[in-house]
Amino acid sequence: MSKTFTLGNSKEQIQNLLPDSVIKRVKVGERSIGLVRRGEKFFAFSGTCPHRGASLIEGSINGLDELICPLHQYRFELKTGKVSVGSCGDLEVFPCELTAEGLKISMPYSSNS
Repeated sequence: MSKTFTLGNSKEQIQNLLPDSVIKRVKVGERSIGLVRRGEKFFAFSGTCPHRGASLIEGSINGLDELICPLHQYRFELKTGKVSVGSCGDLEVFPCELTAEGLKISMPYSSNS
């Protein structure tokens, strides 16, 4: 079960707020998550690395659309959250869709989020 949150109120506003390949921290519901734009695609993900809890907001994005953790350089596929380099669990990712009303992000619904 999930809940959908909308950031901004237009495509143009979201595109202006999120420069290409710059990771931003956003508060969605009770959670602080990472958000990045790659061209016309948007990716939302847990703000902390599943390995040692490092802030992925301080990470970087490579040319393969992978998020690189600043602590141990573990790499995660932005689209799926699958760990591609490193030995830890996959990164939690959240579906995003840019609409005329803003960026819609689907978050799992639980009593903790």
